[in-house]
Amino acid sequence: MSLTILDPNSALVVVDLQKGLAGLPFVHPLDGIIERNRALLDAFRAHRLPVVLVNVVGGAPGRTEQPPRVTQGRPADFADLLPGLDRKPDDILVTKRTWGAFASTDLDAQLKALGVTQIIVTGVATGTGVEATARQAYEAGYNVTLPTDAMTDLRVEAHDHTTTRVFPRLGETGLTQDALALLAERP
Repeated sequence: MSLTILDPNSALVVVDLQKGLAGLPFVHPLDGIIERNRALLDAFRAHRLPVVLVNVVGGAPGRTEQPPRVTQGRPADFADLLPGLDRKPDDILVTKRTWGAFASTDLDAQLKALGVTQIIVTGVATGTGVEATARQAYEAGYNVTLPTDAMTDLRVEAHDHTTTRVFPRLGETGLTQDALALLAERP
C-alpha cells in the first residue's frame, strides 16, 4: 500500500462531499475526511493541477431489488458542495446522476482536453461513488490513485472490501500524506 508516482498531468477528483450527504452515519468522522481532502485540494491548486468537484443529484433509472431512494423533496441545498472544500472558480464541477462521475457526464472529455493521464479519487462513499468513479477512470485508460484515508462509507465492510480487494486492481492505494509528499517533490 504505497504510492509510487504522480504523472505530470494528474487531476484530483473529489466525489460527493456535499451538504445532502454530510449528515449520514459514515464509519469515519467526516471532519477528518474533509480535512484530508482540503489538504489535497490546496496542494493540487498550488501546483495548478486540475481539481474536479463532483456532486450527485439523482440516481440511475434502472430497476433494482432495493426500493428507490427518495429523490423528490430533497432540500434545495442537497447538492451544494461542503464549504470546507472551498470551491474555486477554476475548479471543474461535475454533476452526476449515477454512482460514477464519468457515466453520462463530460468528465472524460474535459480531462482529456487538459491532457490528464492520472486521477486521484477521494470522497464518499468508498464502495459506491468513489469505487464507480475509479473503475470508470481505469476503464477509460487513466492511471488511478486512491488515498484511502480521504474517503469513507456508511458500512465498514464496504469500505474495507473496496480498499483492500477492489482498489489494488484499479490503481495504487496509499494515504493522503503519500500523495502530498509526491506533490511536494514537484518543481
